[in-house]
Amino acid sequence: DKVMHQFRSGELSVLVSTPVVEVGIDVPNATVMLVESADRFGLSQLHQFRGRVGRGSAQSYCMLLAENPSEIGRERLDIIEKVQDGFQLAEEDLRLRGPGDFFGTRQSGLPDLRMAKLSDVALLELARTEAIRLFEKDPGLKKPAHALLSKELGRVWQGGGELS
Repeated sequence: DKVMHQFRSGELSVLVSTPVVEVGIDVPNATVMLVESADRFGLSQLHQFRGRVGRGSAQSYCMLLAENPSEIGRERLDIIEKVQDGFQLAEEDLRLRGPGDFFGTRQSGLPDLRMAKLSDVALLELARTEAIRLFEKDPGLKKPAHALLSKELGRVWQGGGELS
């Protein structure tokens, strides 16, 4: 708290920090942010870092350093350089990392859903409508016509969820 107060008041002109600085820090006179190993951070973190500077009237800069970025790291850096909109960054992050598990604990990676991209909203909405209609008619998927679907859902959910 003491160091942050000194930085905020201008008594200290440089702050060296861990990534904790990405949220909750509002210092309008902060004009330069230097992020080392930027290729190792996700798009949302890089966007948060970038948002820590430029809150005042002075010209500000956010510099992202990466020694030997991987292909995906380079792509993230290219995206953060070109895209300012947080919603568009979220879409790019979803495209790059995948959504993870819907019913599990993985926060990234591609799901077992192979027939559609998550950006195919109309198709997914139609699938949702049909799924609701199916569960209204057969909540436990007990009908013989739904046996294969019931088995597959059980496999995907690995017994972790109810079908109702």
